[in-house]
Amino acid sequence: MRATIVRGAGLGVLLFGMSSVPSAQGLAQQSQPDLVSGASEMGHEGALRWFNLTVDQLEYQFVRNGRDGLKWDFQADYGGDINRVVLRSEGTKLTGDSYEEAEVQLLYSRSVGDFYDAQGGIRYDLGNDPRRAYGVFGIQGLAPYFVELEALAFVSDEGEFSGRLEAEYDLLITNRLILQPNVELNVALNQVREREVGRGFNDIETGLRLRYEFTRVFAPYIGVNYERKLGDTADFADDEGEDKDAFSFVSGIRLVF
Repeated sequence: MRATIVRGAGLGVLLFGMSSVPSAQGLAQQSQPDLVSGASEMGHEGALRWFNLTVDQLEYQFVRNGRDGLKWDFQADYGGDINRVVLRSEGTKLTGDSYEEAEVQLLYSRSVGDFYDAQGGIRYDLGNDPRRAYGVFGIQGLAPYFVELEALAFVSDEGEFSGRLEAEYDLLITNRLILQPNVELNVALNQVREREVGRGFNDIETGLRLRYEFTRVFAPYIGVNYERKLGDTADFADDEGEDKDAFSFVSGIRLVF
């Protein structure tokens, strides 16, 4: 996820990364009314257009399902304080194999509060067959204590319903050294056997990444990542001779433009 939520005065702080502030705890102590006041003074739709590209994860994963892999997660935003267009992609490619999973989303994002955006649009999966197109709707924002949240629901072109909840947090050890825990949970209302997706909770992924921001733009990191398939999805993986979980060491870079 990308910190491009808060408008006005908050935009100046969060659009360009958390390193531009003394500490996350310090910001947490700043009252929300203060930020809202700044937004009301500076944020007027039509007065400002901006473009932001955040490559949140571009990393090599060591020993993933017995094979190394390349993972990416980026988001590009264009628009103003109220209305924006969002292009988002994430996925994983195993070495010597096709894409294990890959998706692209094109969304319209509209502010529905000082710290949250409602989003809707389309998603297309580029991973293993059969491929799917989805309608997307959900919310992205900044919860208290600066926890970044994203909750999205998907409806495929085959009428299958699914959802995703993602959260991450930047813990500033120093102004440049930042520890970022994150977690992602996927759920489906329909079983899709040909895509090895069971009904209920499908999988959970959690990671811990430590990055050093040489500049606002460039921050290399190292970390660990763990994925676990759940329920029927885990049973489908067993049937196909695949691992139900995977632990990886990761090394990558984070870029913000």
